[in-house]
Amino acid sequence: MEPVTQHATRTAEPEYRWPAVGALLVALALYAFLPNELVGVQRFVVVTAGVLLLIPLSVVNPHRLTRQTTWSRVLSVALSLVLVLANQVTLVILVFKLVSGRHDAPGLLLAALQVWVANVIGFALLYWEIDRGGPVVRTTWARTELPAADFRFSQDEDRDAIDEVAKGSAARVDWTPRFMDYFYTSLSNSMAFSASDAMPLRQRTKLLMGLQAFGGFVILALVIARSVGILD
Repeated sequence: MEPVTQHATRTAEPEYRWPAVGALLVALALYAFLPNELVGVQRFVVVTAGVLLLIPLSVVNPHRLTRQTTWSRVLSVALSLVLVLANQVTLVILVFKLVSGRHDAPGLLLAALQVWVANVIGFALLYWEIDRGGPVVRTTWARTELPAADFRFSQDEDRDAIDEVAKGSAARVDWTPRFMDYFYTSLSNSMAFSASDAMPLRQRTKLLMGLQAFGGFVILALVIARSVGILD
């Protein structure tokens, strides 16, 4: 399989795979070590599916993200969707158990943290996969041919800022968002319950960020309420 040919107008370096792979493995580990009372053996189904989907994707792009086929694109998006959807189901179960108050409180509070972190990673991976056609397309296609952007980063529009800021802009150095940019966007959205870094541009992105923010708010509110109950 040959690498995707980079357009003559692009100078961006292909993205490394390992930041996203490392984050995914952390999320799968957090999911695998959730308490049995929260999720049963189904968590191992999710972990196994995640690892099995990751293997062929790592074979296609073992080091840098330079190759893409229709099936690899489908698998990569499916992998992030599996993690996000599984975590939403787990979140519903967690809410039910926190509200019922009949379960091990310290264990559930720790599980809430695990679910929250996995949620941040899952949405970061999904944002990374869907924005502007994904990581391979973002660094290889001509900017005039890229799919519509899901996020507006400050580097996309700061070409007219003072020189020390503008020199890192997309217009000057062909800057393109990397996984860590989407991770920070996901993290800040989960903490602030609103977009505080990159701004969502498309309806699907606004719905996803709204779902993520709502889930983070529910976890925080119930954890605080449960903690107060424990202290009382």
